[in-house]
Amino acid sequence: MIDRTPDDASATAKPVPTLANTGAIAAVGLDLQEGKVIPRKQVVSWALWDWATQPFNTVILTFVFTALYLTSDAFISPELAALPEGDTRRVLAIDALSGQFGFAIFIAGLLVAVLAPVMGQRSDASGRRKFWLLVNTAIVVVCMALLFFVQAGPAFFVLGAALVAIGSVFQEIANVSYNAMLVQVSTKKTVGKVSGLGWGLGYIGGIVALVIVVVLTQLEWFGMSTDNGMAYRVIALGCAVWTIVFVIPIILNVPEIEGSGTREKVNFFRSYVLLAKDIKRLWVESRDTFWFLVASAVYRDGLAGVFAFGAIIATGTFAFTSNEVLIFGVAANLVAGVSTIVSGRFDDRFGPRAVILFSLIGLVIAGSATFLFHDGGKNLFWVFGLLLCAFVGPAQSASRSLLARVTPAGREGEIFGLYATTGRAASFLSPGLWALLIALFGFQYWGILGIVLVLAVGLVLMLFVRVAPKAS
Repeated sequence: MIDRTPDDASATAKPVPTLANTGAIAAVGLDLQEGKVIPRKQVVSWALWDWATQPFNTVILTFVFTALYLTSDAFISPELAALPEGDTRRVLAIDALSGQFGFAIFIAGLLVAVLAPVMGQRSDASGRRKFWLLVNTAIVVVCMALLFFVQAGPAFFVLGAALVAIGSVFQEIANVSYNAMLVQVSTKKTVGKVSGLGWGLGYIGGIVALVIVVVLTQLEWFGMSTDNGMAYRVIALGCAVWTIVFVIPIILNVPEIEGSGTREKVNFFRSYVLLAKDIKRLWVESRDTFWFLVASAVYRDGLAGVFAFGAIIATGTFAFTSNEVLIFGVAANLVAGVSTIVSGRFDDRFGPRAVILFSLIGLVIAGSATFLFHDGGKNLFWVFGLLLCAFVGPAQSASRSLLARVTPAGREGEIFGLYATTGRAASFLSPGLWALLIALFGFQYWGILGIVLVLAVGLVLMLFVRVAPKAS
């Protein structure tokens, strides 16, 4: 378990229990919530941040802007774009865009790995988690709004990829503060359910956003010209407005916390020295938690790969039309949202480790089937693609829940910063293997195998993470 040293805990601190009653490694920070009644308004307002920012993940990063626009023939040379759809040169040119986009996300992952733990550590000390959550969310909003200026043409591909990559950096850093705030709005008995509510509302928010896109498409944008990628550019602007509107509840209803007051105040670069000491202490005092961070880093990158490249696979390998991708996106988010909300109750009952392992096994099986039967047509992707979505959300939610259960009070930002960093330290795996296998074999479906391999390695590592048995 993670314990507190005299440097960061007072002599009167409450003793840390050996076992968590939910099957986690330990329950430390959440002990301070014992006996508290969390106002439902705070819980829902916290969870709505996932709803507010989901359009970036669902509409921009996964199903619409990137898959249907940024990695389409609109960004290859006109000569290649004019070739028949089945022409190998045209296919390879579009697939190359997928590889280049994967490289941009890889660079973004490196930046998160460098920045996330220090930002979390400093927010713990200053007590400004909500402030930094809002600052980083605002940067994501700006990136989405600037995508309006990404016109259709090869010259604008780098701008589009850069804005999406930068947005993903600050989305991840914002998530550090958001995840750290989980212990403010939950108790040991409800943390799994609350975490699942956040993820679930996020997926449902993605459904609503995609439905709006589908409706606008069917109404032919009320006669608006869609030349030069205008429809996709307006969608990006709309996503920015959506986030601004729905982030308001967390601003109004979830209070800021006080700083821990136990950490030395240092400049930004000196923070990395403290970070190294924190990692060393984690290795000495809580080896199992350290290895959980390593294992989760690997499999969470595989989870990210499922959504980052899912719609790209649908269009490139399974020949989905634009409308079919949008409809699949709605179904995928519905399946993911419902399964995640339901899994929160299993998390509180059986423990998050059991939920994680079950989900990873399902992901490896469904992903392998998608790769092996890639020539099976659209129906095959509907079946196994939705199965993948059913397992992604529960694995994500249970991972956050497990870490919340083992985090000492006042160090949530630091530990979730490490969680983001270890995840991003391995974030080159899915996009890297995706790009490498496509480059080696020439066809997009080989990228599926790269994602499956990452998930399989994460599953094996998670098997060696020991957790306390569930108390009766």
